Amino acid sequence: MIDAHGTPDSSSRPATAERHRALLLRFANRLTGDPYRAEDIVQETLLRAWKRPPAAVPVDDDERLLAWLYTVARNLAIDMHRRDRAVPVGALPQQLLSRSGECDLAEQVVDRHVVRKALARLSQEHREVVVRVHLCDRPRDETAREIGISPGTVKSRTHYALRALRRELAA
Repeated sequence: MIDAHGTPDSSSRPATAERHRALLLRFANRLTGDPYRAEDIVQETLLRAWKRPPAAVPVDDDERLLAWLYTVARNLAIDMHRRDRAVPVGALPQQLLSRSGECDLAEQVVDRHVVRKALARLSQEHREVVVRVHLCDRPRDETAREIGISPGTVKSRTHYALRALRRELAA
């Protein structure tokens, strides 16, 4: 439908994008291999098509709309995959800390000592970022503001610091 200004109104967007639901579902299923995740991706893609301003979603050109929908679905699948790969660093469940499931105080003391020594071998910049982000559980953006560097630098330093810690702990 066209509104008074000559642009397609938002009520025509869902119906236009909905026509491509089966194609999107097949595409998302190929990307994920999981029909439930594929359905989540398609729903989120269609929701984004419905929420966008009319100029951002080309509803008048079916090929451009489908290309836009595929791009959104692909980006959502990539984000989902990255989220699944991320391993949160922080407190581990007690079952993983001790072999018997019971907490052994001596092992905890040794573990803390090993981690402190490994942290001491890091550069000051890397240690500061790891402590703030992982031990103090602060967001990257907040850490960046506090230290006075960009969030990208915080992310980079965290990555290299954790890699160095893994090497130290393996040795």
